[in-house]
Amino acid sequence: MLHEWLKDSKHTVVFTGAGMSTESGLPDFRSTNRGLWRKKDPSKIASVDALNHHVEDFIEFYRERVLGVKEVGPHKGHHILADWENNGLIQSIITQNVDGFHQAAGSRHVHELHGTLQELHCQSCGKIYDSSAYLNEDYHCSCGGILRPSIVLFGEMLPEDAFSAAFEHAKKADLFIVLGSSLSVTPANQFPEIAKQSGAKLVIVNQEKTPLDEFADEVVFDRKIGAYLEETDQLLYNR
Repeated sequence: MLHEWLKDSKHTVVFTGAGMSTESGLPDFRSTNRGLWRKKDPSKIASVDALNHHVEDFIEFYRERVLGVKEVGPHKGHHILADWENNGLIQSIITQNVDGFHQAAGSRHVHELHGTLQELHCQSCGKIYDSSAYLNEDYHCSCGGILRPSIVLFGEMLPEDAFSAAFEHAKKADLFIVLGSSLSVTPANQFPEIAKQSGAKLVIVNQEKTPLDEFADEVVFDRKIGAYLEETDQLLYNR
């Protein structure tokens, strides 16, 4: 079904969450067995307060996360999405993920709602650094300021440019595909609703049920995202 909708759609938007990243080998935040928050309290360690008052704990936590991203990379699902974009089947990717794997796979029109772990910036002057600085245990800017990942921390607003672009693409969508998101985090979970209300077909691929399943045109459970996209790709191109 999805392959037919992809062919017919003039504006397709893909929305990815933690399930997209876990297939690359990254732990998610909320799972019982592997979630990062099982070991750390997010409100304390991934926050502006921690950056300002507990910087050593903050850096230790995010150095571990940067290292994790560097150790793995995009899976076949990321590459299929990049290929679809290159062939004009996808117009935009909205992601809650901060790993940068969509861009690494070749996707160009990516709106990162929560920023990226692939870059650091100085909390004082804003100068941008590659995240490899953390791996080299370089935590300070040339101005003396603290280097922090370019992600959205608890207590910060979502980046306005990414949020506005995501909103506009959701409104224009003929087809909106959710991959690996519980759709439980606001305001990001508003985008599939906006798309559906604007007339788009809604497809949700997730291991567990989501609050929007009843409104979706197709819901896929218990499938690996990479395998599902590969199957759709084969139907698209008769491979």
